[in-house]
Amino acid sequence: MKLATFNINGIKARIEALPAWLAETAPDLVCLQEIKSVDEAFPREVFEALGYQVETHGQKGFNGVAILSKLPLRDVRRGLPGDDTDQQARWIEAVADAGDKTGRPVRVCGLYLPNGNPAPGPKYDYKLAWMARMEVRVRDLLAAEDSFVCLGDFNVIPQAADAAKPEAWRTDALFLPESRAALRRMVNLGLTDAVRVRQPGPGVYTFWDYQAGAWERNNGIRIDHVMLSPQIADRLEAVGIDKAVRGGEKPSDHVPVWVRIAA
Repeated sequence: MKLATFNINGIKARIEALPAWLAETAPDLVCLQEIKSVDEAFPREVFEALGYQVETHGQKGFNGVAILSKLPLRDVRRGLPGDDTDQQARWIEAVADAGDKTGRPVRVCGLYLPNGNPAPGPKYDYKLAWMARMEVRVRDLLAAEDSFVCLGDFNVIPQAADAAKPEAWRTDALFLPESRAALRRMVNLGLTDAVRVRQPGPGVYTFWDYQAGAWERNNGIRIDHVMLSPQIADRLEAVGIDKAVRGGEKPSDHVPVWVRIAA
């Protein structure tokens, strides 16, 4: 089973690049972030024609998450629990049935964690509160002994090694100690950072800004993560970052990250 995450930075802008990547790499399931579309306007027919079931949690103008799956989906949930007043579309969750003889389903939690800038300020307070709610959800899933994957744009640089120029991010919400500590608390509950298990060294990035020649200079950061529950970590076979996508025509500033897990 091949699962991927991809912050596409606008479905309309990536309406040619995204199907091309899907056709070339054939993931079984993809969690998308920043679709920047309401549910009704999402071009689902394009992806249904490629064999994907489409589930969206959209929002006008910004945010928005989605799941594209060739595996049957059930128990689709929209919105991160814990705050009924939160109107931002940043979390979508579903159970994907493997459809094989083992019958082992996987719960996927697709997320677009708040950026939090400028910090300090209300946006940073929202980021930390959102992360606290996510920790509660992770605790609940672990307590239920669910096989699950949390994947998406976490908007957190976990370590200095995850940035080409860490000194440039010292005061940014993505790299502040409180953000990193909040992510570390979740990981320390028992999650596995799939990329770091297989690619522990420096120079591993998933985002390059459009400004100042960041892509050409390889001035990147790693903020798109795939976190595995213990049951899924035991089944991990391969991990990849499709870096070449960033050099394509009309690219997102993020690239896909994927894992392959055994049936």
